[in-house]
Amino acid sequence: MKRALVAFACGLLFGIGLIVSQMSNPARVIGFLDVAGRWDPSLAFVMAGAVAVFALLYRAALRRRAPLLDERFFVPESTQIDANLVSGAAIFGVGWGLSGFCPGPAVVSAGFGDPRVWAFLAAVIAGMVIFRWVLGRKPD
Repeated sequence: MKRALVAFACGLLFGIGLIVSQMSNPARVIGFLDVAGRWDPSLAFVMAGAVAVFALLYRAALRRRAPLLDERFFVPESTQIDANLVSGAAIFGVGWGLSGFCPGPAVVSAGFGDPRVWAFLAAVIAGMVIFRWVLGRKPD
């Protein structure tokens, strides 16, 4: 129960951050990607702030033997850049550029009732199912 409450609180904080920074607004993302038009740099500032906070806290967290609410950390062990990683990143980038959503902001935006967001989330779930079916494995 404690883990679920902490996960909910973290998700809520993340969602509030996405709303406050307007990253749940696909026009912000598309504006950032429109470097030849009316470029909006706000996403770069949000990303820089998030990366700075993450870098500090990630190093501090890994100094611990284990997380507070689990027996071990679950971090990716592979450092190999292979075709699956590159093609997955490319598909993610194209989907992000076309829709203006990545999964986190889409989940936050689903609460606003926009049917385009629900279509996006359905496509994300379909992609996950296809990934498991085609490659016969579960994502880490």
